Amino acid sequence: MNILLTGGRAPATLELARAFHRAGHTVFMAESLRGHLSQPSAAVKTNFVVPAPRQNKEAFLIALKHIIIEKKIDLLIPTCEEIYYVSIGRDELPCTVFAEPIKKLNTFHNKWNFVVNAIGIDLYAPETILISNQDDVLHAYAHWRELVLKPVYSRFAARTLIRPPLQQALSTLNFDSPWIAQEFIDGQQFCTYSVCHNGTVHAHTAYPTRFTAGQGVTIAFEHVEHPAILQWVKTFVRENNFTGQIAFDFIQSPSGQLYALECNPRATSGVHLLASNPQLVDAFINPQPGCVMPLGSSASMLSTAMVVYALPASIKSGQFFSWLKTFLTSRDVIFDLNDPMPSLFQLKSVFAYIALGRRYGITPLEASTFDIEWNGRM
Repeated sequence: MNILLTGGRAPATLELARAFHRAGHTVFMAESLRGHLSQPSAAVKTNFVVPAPRQNKEAFLIALKHIIIEKKIDLLIPTCEEIYYVSIGRDELPCTVFAEPIKKLNTFHNKWNFVVNAIGIDLYAPETILISNQDDVLHAYAHWRELVLKPVYSRFAARTLIRPPLQQALSTLNFDSPWIAQEFIDGQQFCTYSVCHNGTVHAHTAYPTRFTAGQGVTIAFEHVEHPAILQWVKTFVRENNFTGQIAFDFIQSPSGQLYALECNPRATSGVHLLASNPQLVDAFINPQPGCVMPLGSSASMLSTAMVVYALPASIKSGQFFSWLKTFLTSRDVIFDLNDPMPSLFQLKSVFAYIALGRRYGITPLEASTFDIEWNGRM
C-alpha cells in the first residue's frame, strides 16, 4: 500500500514510518516544517513540504489532495495536531483517512467536552468546572482546597497551573478562551495509546509517567499491564464507536481509583512501545480479532530529552540512580542502525523550534506545534 503520513516532526511519526516501511509498504510524508525529524529517514520514499495548516488550512488541504492523487495514496494517517485540519477536509480527500470527522474529534480534544463525554458513559474523570470568568474561578476555589487549571485547548501542559494560589490564578487567566478547573488528585500518572476500528481496540499500551520534559511530556516509556486502564479505554472507545488513534492521561489515586485527565485523539509516544510488535501495522490496515500489545519488556526513551530535562531534575529530586538505570536500559527511539540519518540531523529541527520561539516570544516546546495546533476554530 501507499501510505501518506503527516506530522513528520514527531518521533512517534518517524516510528510509524519505519514500521510501515519494514512491513513492505511505501511511505510518503507531508510536513509544513522544513528540515523535520523524519525528512532524512530511509523509511520515507518522498517528503513533501506543504503549507502550514493553522495559517492556511485551504492550501494545506489542496496540497494533500494533489499528493494523494499524484502518488496514488491508499491510506492517509495524520499523527499530530494537523489531524484536526485533515479531519475538517477529510470528505474532500480521495483516499481512506484514518481520522474521525472534526465534530467527533473535538468532543475528545476539548478538555471540557471530554470530561462531559466520559461522565456521560459512567467513566471516572476528576470533578471539573468550566471557567469563563472571574466568578467561575472564585467558585472553583470555594469548592476545592487544591485544584488544577488548564485551557480547554492546550498541549504539553504548557499553560497548566498545578495547585496555584488564588491570586496567581486571577492574575494569569485573561479569559480570552475557556479554561477548566479540576480537583487536584495526587497519585501515579499513566499514559496510554491505542489503535481502534469501529469501537474496538486493536492495539494498546499503557506506561507510567516517571520522567518528563516540563510538566506534561513523558520522555521515557515502559509498557505495564494495567487491566483497569485497558477496560476504561475499551469502554470509552466502544461507547463512542471510535476509529483512529487515541491516547489518554490517567491519574491513579493511592486508593486505586482511576481518573482520566484528558484525551489526545492522535498518535503519541506509546507508538514506540507498540512498534516492537510487527502486527502493529495490521492494526491500522487489516485489524484482526484480539489486541496487539508490545512484545517483551523493552523500554524506550527520548535520550536527548532525558539528558537535557530529566537528568537535572533527577539530581535535584534525589532520583539520579533511577534515571541512570532507565537511561542505560532503554532504547533511544530516534537512533536506528538501519536508519541513522534522523538521529544525526535531529538537532536541525530543534534549532528551527528555537528560532521560531524567539521570533514569536514562545518556548521551543510551544513552537513545535505553532503551525499545526488547533484551538477549536473551524
